[in-house]
Amino acid sequence: MFSKEKEQTQKKDKSRKRPKTRKEKIITFVKDIIFAVIVVFVIIKAFIVETSRVPTPSMENTILVGDFLFVNKFIYGASSLRNIPFTNVRLPYFTLPGFRDPERGDIIVFEYPGDRDELEPKDVLNYVKRCIGLPGDTVQVIDKLVFVNGKKIPVPPEIQYRDPNVHQIGFNPMNRLFPKNVNWSRDNYGPLIVPYFGEEINLTKDNIEMYRTLINRDFEREVVKVVDTLIYIDGKIVKTYTMKDDYYFMMGDNRDNSEDSRYWGFVPREKILGQPFMIFWSWNSDIPFSDFFRLMGSIRLSRIAKLVD
Repeated sequence: MFSKEKEQTQKKDKSRKRPKTRKEKIITFVKDIIFAVIVVFVIIKAFIVETSRVPTPSMENTILVGDFLFVNKFIYGASSLRNIPFTNVRLPYFTLPGFRDPERGDIIVFEYPGDRDELEPKDVLNYVKRCIGLPGDTVQVIDKLVFVNGKKIPVPPEIQYRDPNVHQIGFNPMNRLFPKNVNWSRDNYGPLIVPYFGEEINLTKDNIEMYRTLINRDFEREVVKVVDTLIYIDGKIVKTYTMKDDYYFMMGDNRDNSEDSRYWGFVPREKILGQPFMIFWSWNSDIPFSDFFRLMGSIRLSRIAKLVD
């Protein structure tokens, strides 16, 4: 009997949790801090402030290659993570209401929607451009000057025109401009009407290339076909299509060296991520990291903490 009581007492003693040592307490505390930091980082990155690096000169001299930007994600409506960081693995996401919609002249960070005829880009890329056309606007470029709804819009203070030549109507090498087969040029472009949510478009053989990719993206597969003068969507003959989102027309401030909406088309509202508001770091990113001291010597101190406008 005594042996059974002794055995039960030993089991109770073993079941009691022994006090943690000081070292174990420190390790647990550090783990909790690291976990909390990761959670806070994910929340901030997903909903409040994003960072973005500028890899191309399309916004020079407003934003330079090698500038690193803080991006306000709250202003247009923050979203949860859209992809696993540093990968092309896309995630389901949700979007919160924003304080306002994009306005003409805003510099905007957005997820690249894909090339002109591309259903979905292979890589998840963030682009930075200036918003030129809002939903329902008519955009036209005449001899490099941009007109919206028939009025010349303000010229950004740091705008660049590197090519002194003006490409006339019809100068469209390799049929690269959006939409396909237009008789426009980089410097004489449009007029082009930006689609808006709920707009009922009359589809014809002449304008289908304006909307083909947008419709295919709505269905997430190739559904548009043209047979003689008939337009088919998902196997059905149609004469109209109702737009499922608001769209925007984007251009770079480096107007002669910018791959923008003139080449790949409209940006849907759902792809807009935020507005850059400050440069937090800047250096010459053409210098390889292996040349560390020269890279550090290229830091542009005058641009750090500069507001983006």
